[in-house]
Amino acid sequence: MSRPRIVIVGAGFAGYRTARTLAREARGRADITLLNPTDYFLYLPLLPQVAAGILEPRRVTVSLAGTLPDVRLVLGEADHIDLDARTVHFTDPEGDNGTLGYDRLVLAAGSVNKLLPLPGVAEHAHGFRGLPEALYLRDHVTRQVELAAGADDPRSCSARCTFVVVGAGYTGTEVAAQGQLFTDALVRKHPLRQGIRPRWMLLDIADRVLPELDQRLSDTADRVLRDRGVDVRMGTSVKEATHDGVLLTDGEFVDTRTLVWCVGVRPDPLAESLGLPMERGRLLVEPTLQVPGRPEVFACGDAAAVPDLDDPGQFTPMTAQHAWRQGRVAGLNIAATFGDGRLRPYRHKDKGFAVDLGGVQAAANPFGVPLSGPVAGAVTRAYHLAAMPGNRVRVAADWLLDAVLPRQGVQLGLVRSWSVPLDTASPELARVPGGQERERERKDRDDGRARSGPRRAAAGKQAGAEPAANRPDDEPARNQPDGEPAKNQPGGEPARNQPGGEPARNQPTGGATPAEGDQ
Repeated sequence: MSRPRIVIVGAGFAGYRTARTLAREARGRADITLLNPTDYFLYLPLLPQVAAGILEPRRVTVSLAGTLPDVRLVLGEADHIDLDARTVHFTDPEGDNGTLGYDRLVLAAGSVNKLLPLPGVAEHAHGFRGLPEALYLRDHVTRQVELAAGADDPRSCSARCTFVVVGAGYTGTEVAAQGQLFTDALVRKHPLRQGIRPRWMLLDIADRVLPELDQRLSDTADRVLRDRGVDVRMGTSVKEATHDGVLLTDGEFVDTRTLVWCVGVRPDPLAESLGLPMERGRLLVEPTLQVPGRPEVFACGDAAAVPDLDDPGQFTPMTAQHAWRQGRVAGLNIAATFGDGRLRPYRHKDKGFAVDLGGVQAAANPFGVPLSGPVAGAVTRAYHLAAMPGNRVRVAADWLLDAVLPRQGVQLGLVRSWSVPLDTASPELARVPGGQERERERKDRDDGRARSGPRRAAAGKQAGAEPAANRPDDEPARNQPDGEPAKNQPGGEPARNQPGGEPARNQPTGGATPAEGDQ
């Protein structure tokens, strides 16, 4: 008898946990294949520390091959899923097409940056969903401080040292908190004109920072940010973005060269391409994480609308903690469909959250106990070390070095502005020269498939749009790796062509971490 074939699409929190659980439960009795664009699992909660120069990029990545020895890794992005034929069609990193057959399918494609129909945002803002975006922000911020230090014009100096973060959820709050400390450290080596210091602005239409969390956590984060000098403005957002700055909803124009977009996430477009019942872009599933009418298909994480059994009529939010624990339930339930155990519904109760605010500061409420200051910082970092599937010693070593040594304020220039457009279906991948041509060739090959879905079509549109590389702070076109002018580089499609999603204030993006045990 042949072994069952299980294909998992996506290696985020949900997909990685599903694969790890299945490998343990199957004990070699199933063929488990993990389809993912990269060969690593990204530990998103520590990404702001990469952008702030605390952790090196590889510290927040966990090797899939190294930690999932009984799982076959296939590098590629899913283009189309044929539910009737039980096949997944994908494109590998070199543009070649492939097909995977399955007996059980797990859709854990995750989410991408959520866009709003605001003029100029898609062209001038950058998201914070993947490692390339964090590396770009780290280099970009360093470059702005260095250029500001050498600027003769006070207005130019001030604009380059003004950094605007939109979205006061987990990610935006941590980016602003870590960013202020990072730029303060940079200006100690690159003194600015007298009277000018780095200015970070945190904007949100919500009435408070971290609106998803307990009021006490919100108050702690707000106090730490303001004491540190962050300009926190609630009830305010961006009305329009230009290459010179941003126009706020209160009418003020802010001169800046940096706009970080952290307003939330929307489900990966792959889920919508299946033609199944959806809930705001998320695939509707049963409490067992199975798709109604398709018991062989499971969905979990940000791509799935999972019923909240503790709040009838509602769905679990798109957070890392839910994705991680849904992955475990998905793995156990798939094993149950082959006779190992029983199907179980997903039920989960939060036992607290922790938000890293940089330095020794944090806000946490493990098991409902509110903590702040160094105690909360110690609890937060201890949780990160316990939760990470790997690299614990390296992460702890980087934290120790950061505590006793000054940060390295250098820019490597490996990720350009045009290679990390805000409007992308693949924030985990940086655009590369020649990607536009490969995209067109792949689209031509896929034209024969009637139900190819919007994912690749959207990516194809992005490849031909005007890039954000025309901003004045970008490197000259002749410095691009392929030598082509910047205007020929792939960019982003205007935000108005993108589907919406849930309101930003209800969309935590995984930046905060739960202080809770496994289900």
